[in-house]
Amino acid sequence: MQKARIKLASTNIDKINEVCASIKDIASKTKTKIYGPVPLPTQRLVHQVRKGPDGGGKNWFDKFEMRIHKRLIDLGVDERALRLVMRVPIPDEVNIEVEIKE
Repeated sequence: MQKARIKLASTNIDKINEVCASIKDIASKTKTKIYGPVPLPTQRLVHQVRKGPDGGGKNWFDKFEMRIHKRLIDLGVDERALRLVMRVPIPDEVNIEVEIKE
């Protein structure tokens, strides 16, 4: 059985959940089998920067963190459903990757 694997990644969790909800709605309307969205582990990018510019004085640090949230959706291959998924408005903050698996 063929299926389309959709991988979503974003730093904004609200936007990624909106896209997942719209894909789930399409799958329910077209009666296509769907597995997911499966939340994958969140990737944390932490960067620590020293506050003092000259190196003298106390050692104070600032920490900056960016979280990348990921979701995985497997969708049964249906031409109509895939066309509708391709028309879903995707925000600039969300990266999407679609591949066909057997």
